[in-house]
Amino acid sequence: MDDRSTCQKLRVVIETFLQERFDTKAEKLTEDDPKREALAEQFAFEAWLDNAARRVSQLQVVTHSLKPIHPDAKGTNLYVPPETLPKHDLVGSHALPEAFQADVVGNAAALDVYKFLKLEHDGKSLLERVLEEDAELSSALSEDPAQAREWMRAFAAITEPRGEAASHANAKQLYWLAEGDDPTNDRAYHLLAPLYATSLTHRVFQTINEDRFGEPAKLAREARRKNLASKTGYRDYPNLAVQKLGGSNKQNLGQLNLERNGNNYLLASLPPNWVSREVRVPLGTDSVFPRFGRRREVRQLVDDLRRFLETNPDPTYETRDLRDDLNAALMDELMVFSMEFHRLPPGWSDDPKCRLAIEEVYWLDPGRAELDEDFRQARQEVDWPGELRKRFANWLNQRLDRKLPMGDTEHRHWDKTLERDPSFQRWLERDRRWMESLERELDDWQEGVDHE
Repeated sequence: MDDRSTCQKLRVVIETFLQERFDTKAEKLTEDDPKREALAEQFAFEAWLDNAARRVSQLQVVTHSLKPIHPDAKGTNLYVPPETLPKHDLVGSHALPEAFQADVVGNAAALDVYKFLKLEHDGKSLLERVLEEDAELSSALSEDPAQAREWMRAFAAITEPRGEAASHANAKQLYWLAEGDDPTNDRAYHLLAPLYATSLTHRVFQTINEDRFGEPAKLAREARRKNLASKTGYRDYPNLAVQKLGGSNKQNLGQLNLERNGNNYLLASLPPNWVSREVRVPLGTDSVFPRFGRRREVRQLVDDLRRFLETNPDPTYETRDLRDDLNAALMDELMVFSMEFHRLPPGWSDDPKCRLAIEEVYWLDPGRAELDEDFRQARQEVDWPGELRKRFANWLNQRLDRKLPMGDTEHRHWDKTLERDPSFQRWLERDRRWMESLERELDDWQEGVDHE
């Protein structure tokens, strides 16, 4: 391909971009509307480029930004191409691929300039060509070499810091012992001002979302549930947290934060959880309540409750308080019991040998909702907490019925006791918020896929 044809094709790319933006703006204007003529003048090739070259100073393309550290911080943002960073074995921005996404911060009204610079031809963006001082792009911008150079310099400045390097009172700072190993030597410290690795964060976010919600991962998990072979594996991210940044003005923290709808993943930084040997995956059984009843503390509480009820106590405040104390202790043991199963790898219940009642599966393996779309939808459509309370009441009635007459009245009492238990209510509320957050993430993920 000769230089002349490359120049012409670049010119067509730019003209097409301007025409599409004009068409969008003029869509509701009639042909004889004076505003349409003014708009056409605004989107004329040289007029728009000249205006864009002035407005580009309101933006900065960055790989490391300050505002995610604190939204009111005002200081230096940096654009540091990954290939210029030192290579080492730790994860960092240096590990980003060549086709990484830079962020843009500044005046949102000027973002059309950034969209212009992101236009691509032959696998290379206009911004890359600007930074390389590409001769073909220069010729495409203007037949006047001086004018073209001026615009190229203006557009290239989008990656340069504004003013002198500076931190801010709202930014985080830390002293780092850089020389020797004497912490009492004040002169041995460097003062560091950490920035948010926005390009790396976005890449991590995209990777995790693909691993969680991408089609290959879904197919691999479905194959596992059906005990079939799969050509690919899948990755899980236990204890993943989501940090929301930007509040109602997510773009204030950068374009990439807006694209993520403010969602930023936090990987678990925790010591390994010790899983007791007694926490075994409950396979080959219809219910975990018999296992619950074999726990020493539970046996003691049930025996105490039985002995108390056998005395046929008078219905006084003291009687009610003692009964409520025993009930509360039993509920606490039930919640501790359930949390032990939550430490098992999410999705353990999709083993074909798992025969638990579905409401117990919903209770003990909530993390499976992240991995199994059908499971997630089914879990949301039924009153599994109500069915779980009935199973608990049945179990407790059976345990007490050995010496006491237990019937529907007692069954309803145990059901209501669990329903009103504060620990159970708190867990259900956390579960509800988690499911809502998961649904939002899925919606955001789907919007991102549709946008691509």
